[in-house]
Amino acid sequence: MTTATHGSGGGQYFTGNNQWQLGKIKITRIEELIGPLFDPVTFFPDFDPAVFAAHRTWLYPDHATSSATGKHRIIASMHSWLIETGHHNILIDTCIGNDKERMPYRDWHQMNSPWMNNLRNTGLGPDDIDYVMCTHLHVDHVGWNTRLSDGQWVPTFPNAKYIFAKREYEFWEAERASEDPETFRAVNNQTFDDSVLPIMHLAELIEGDTELIADLLSIHPAPGHTPGSITIDLKDQGHQAIFSGDVCHHPIQVYEPHWNSAFCELSDLAKATRMNLLETCSDKQALLLPAHFGGGFAGFVTQSDAGFTFDFSG
Repeated sequence: MTTATHGSGGGQYFTGNNQWQLGKIKITRIEELIGPLFDPVTFFPDFDPAVFAAHRTWLYPDHATSSATGKHRIIASMHSWLIETGHHNILIDTCIGNDKERMPYRDWHQMNSPWMNNLRNTGLGPDDIDYVMCTHLHVDHVGWNTRLSDGQWVPTFPNAKYIFAKREYEFWEAERASEDPETFRAVNNQTFDDSVLPIMHLAELIEGDTELIADLLSIHPAPGHTPGSITIDLKDQGHQAIFSGDVCHHPIQVYEPHWNSAFCELSDLAKATRMNLLETCSDKQALLLPAHFGGGFAGFVTQSDAGFTFDFSG
């Protein structure tokens, strides 16, 4: 957990051990893996090493690494968010999953991760989950939707309703029918087959702004990274949290909101959605819980004339 801060949020929500408290609601980060997974030169098309140098005081070692030759890697976490309301157990994004064919992504291929044990360590198991919500349908957000049983992919959470955007499903359904997809799309086609289609009988496809639990949890379109990406708002006792999926992959994008990842489908819309998210978080002092931020994992956005900053105190 990063203790240094570089914004003006507050530490009132973080309770330790990968847990946050929002009013009466408990939020737990369920880790699959974390490490220096990506080359920023290829991950961020607009990468500028001078920007990393300017943010050196907080980037290293929790959010980036640098070798003796000056080659950078960005730290990324693959994790889910578990929400316990007292009435519902809700899982947001389900990472990569075990036993899945993910070549040429060797780090994700045929995984045997501790994710399920990490979930069980919360005192809950797969049968206890009421909702599974995917912010979008990329390979690293849907994997644990299913598990391998007797050679078949079956729902990991048999009592849950799986929720994601209709627009997102239709986009990847169309991609599945396309010929000769490039590598990332080919892997996502495999993902669609093994991690999305087997749960569709348990799925609800939503459109537009949707209130899932009255006065507590709502879903909002956040297109750009993918056409049907969503954010999820959680409110309790005057506090607010926003689960943002991949609107921001890495905290450097708080400072450089015009930096898209190489995996953003709709470039201009992704930038506009990111700006809107950051402005909303700042205006409402909402706790931001992204899908991939490293050490600290969640925190607060502050906006000034100089731009945005981020505080990992959470």
